[in-house]
Amino acid sequence: MAPTQQKDYYGTLGVKKTATADDIRKAFRKLARKYHPDVNPGDKKAEEKFKEISEANDVLSDDKKRKVFDQLGFYSDNIDPAAAGAYTRGGGGFGGGQGRGGRGSPVDFGGFDFSGFTQDGGSRASESGAGFGSSFKDIFGNMFNGGGRQARGPQPGTDLEYQVQVDFWTAVRGGVTRLDIQRQEQCSTCRGTGAVGKPMECPECHGAGKVTQTAGRMKFDTQCPRCGGAGKVQAACLTCDGEGVVTRREPLEFRIKAGTRDGQRIRLAGKGNAGTEGAASGDLFLIIKVGPHKLFRRTGDDIHVTVPVTAMEAALGARIEVPTIDGEGSHAGRAQLKIPPGTQTGQKLRMREKGVPNAAHEGTRGDQIVEVVIVVPKVQDERSKEILRELQKLNPEDPREGMLAEA
Repeated sequence: MAPTQQKDYYGTLGVKKTATADDIRKAFRKLARKYHPDVNPGDKKAEEKFKEISEANDVLSDDKKRKVFDQLGFYSDNIDPAAAGAYTRGGGGFGGGQGRGGRGSPVDFGGFDFSGFTQDGGSRASESGAGFGSSFKDIFGNMFNGGGRQARGPQPGTDLEYQVQVDFWTAVRGGVTRLDIQRQEQCSTCRGTGAVGKPMECPECHGAGKVTQTAGRMKFDTQCPRCGGAGKVQAACLTCDGEGVVTRREPLEFRIKAGTRDGQRIRLAGKGNAGTEGAASGDLFLIIKVGPHKLFRRTGDDIHVTVPVTAMEAALGARIEVPTIDGEGSHAGRAQLKIPPGTQTGQKLRMREKGVPNAAHEGTRGDQIVEVVIVVPKVQDERSKEILRELQKLNPEDPREGMLAEA
């Protein structure tokens, strides 16, 4: 018999052996959002990775399964935790005191000669010539591997994650957004059980829930691979192929709050993949990607805009009209801004509470920051040139004087 394939479930989830149940749950959910087939359609590697992390999570998130894995280095549904503990304490718990009728022992080793084995994994030939080149752990691993799955039971649905493109105005003012998602729904034919019809006696084990297998002089009982130990079977649902869920694409409509930021993560509880047999559905996470605007730039809840002013407005001061986000639909609003006398190009003026509403604190808004850019007039007529020359004589200061002095 080939040795049992060893798997590092802790390494698969990227956690330490001392990880708590919460650590394992968080690690699985993070990896599931990355490798889920719905997020990576057609990617076989991602699909295989998702199966690996799901298997690791199934074992490590269950205290009894995790205990068996920690003791033996592998896991099978047929291994009883008490028997695993007895094995690790010396190899005598799998067929000793409890016997073939014992509750904790799924294996009957009656009449089997163990003299051909050494406890450190070596072997020596018995008088009958039956030698084995494997340790107790390898042998037990082969017996318990492939014994059939137990009844699946309710399985909670997995989470989904989608990136949503939102235009600038919807993010700032709020609105309704629509998105097509692909998610698993509970099968309406079997109501999530994966089976239809009345339970019948399992033809494999004839209702016993276990079957007897032999390997050389060894004889052991294992869980029936067909009924999973239940002793009864049902026909698989043809609608969902026995999975209990079906994959469908559906339109989703959700509201974007005013002030939603780029990269914000929105959670829609229960909108992920459906669970089976009445288990809870997963959640849907939407990652908001906000589009740009040709005039406005957003930083947090503040709005930045660059506004040109004439040299005379900057020198003498003025009241000018500037665009704001307080408009309707896809149109900007307008507001008055005072330009102080002597304003320089690049100077920034603040308009209080003219920014974006805060999505978390109702009634709170950011500011609008206006950066002034002075536009130099193009002088063509002689009269204007004379006036500017006279102005230059009246104001002879050199703006480069300080720079040249420092150089």
